[in-house]
Amino acid sequence: QVQVVESGGGLVQAGGSLRLSCAASGSIFSINVMGWYRQAPGKQRELVATITKGGTTKYADSVNGRFTISRDNAKNTVYLQMISLKSEDTAVYYCLAADVAGVPNWGQGTQVTVSS
Repeated sequence: QVQVVESGGGLVQAGGSLRLSCAASGSIFSINVMGWYRQAPGKQRELVATITKGGTTKYADSVNGRFTISRDNAKNTVYLQMISLKSEDTAVYYCLAADVAGVPNWGQGTQVTVSS
């Protein structure tokens, strides 16, 4: 079993920056893909960015060029550096750690609020 804990959310003005962190523990040897999803009020959860154990990344079009995902395999931690934040980035951000079979493990979520 994998436990996932996020940190780093908060309130920021439009145009500002935030860095989210997510640490995985437990059966970490089975983790392949880690990443971030977000859910705004009244909307479905959507992909933000993912990164494989080998470093292959994938971004949503809406954040490409503004957000950067990175991973420290030794620390079982994934980061999301967010710059040029917009009000539409406001959401609860959830960390994902998926094992090699694709079974997802989710964190509890961290709130990101961008004020305009």
